[in-house]
Amino acid sequence: MQFRKLTLPSIACAALAAYVATAPARADEIKAGDLAISQAWSRATPKGAKTGGGYLTIENKGSAPDRLIGGSSDVAGSVQVHEMSTEGGVMKMRPVENGLTIEPGKTVKLAPGGYHLMMMDLKQPLKRGDKVPVTLEFEKAGKVTLSLDVEGIGAQGPSGGSSMGGKMQMKKMPDHSGMKM
Repeated sequence: MQFRKLTLPSIACAALAAYVATAPARADEIKAGDLAISQAWSRATPKGAKTGGGYLTIENKGSAPDRLIGGSSDVAGSVQVHEMSTEGGVMKMRPVENGLTIEPGKTVKLAPGGYHLMMMDLKQPLKRGDKVPVTLEFEKAGKVTLSLDVEGIGAQGPSGGSSMGGKMQMKKMPDHSGMKM
């Protein structure tokens, strides 16, 4: 019987292939009029937190603009559309007045550090693995209900989007290529 020498790169490639093969597909898309909403997620919140963020992607497949004007959820007192920006080196967050416009043929991504849903007066912490029901209100498409998948605290993206932004990072490991197996 002949044994094949395993090297660190071959082990790392096998691990990466297994990770990619088992990563869940994110094909969830909700239609609301001419809008397609996908990648709806949130971050877990620490105990006692009174606010939480909601993130998603909205694509306008129509020929006229629409606007996200607000929302609601059973887990929060209110749901507002907010914008985070940096002015003079200072990060500022504020509600988006008159709603967030989604131009025809364009995609708007609500993500950490930019536009997002702000869930105010949370009634309970958001826990990783939960699904948070939210009803969004659009000027033309009307109301649409969807669920935010709650990821870990510090996540940068949906499903597999850990604090590494969904990218698998590997640390350089010591060279064990001289080991006998």
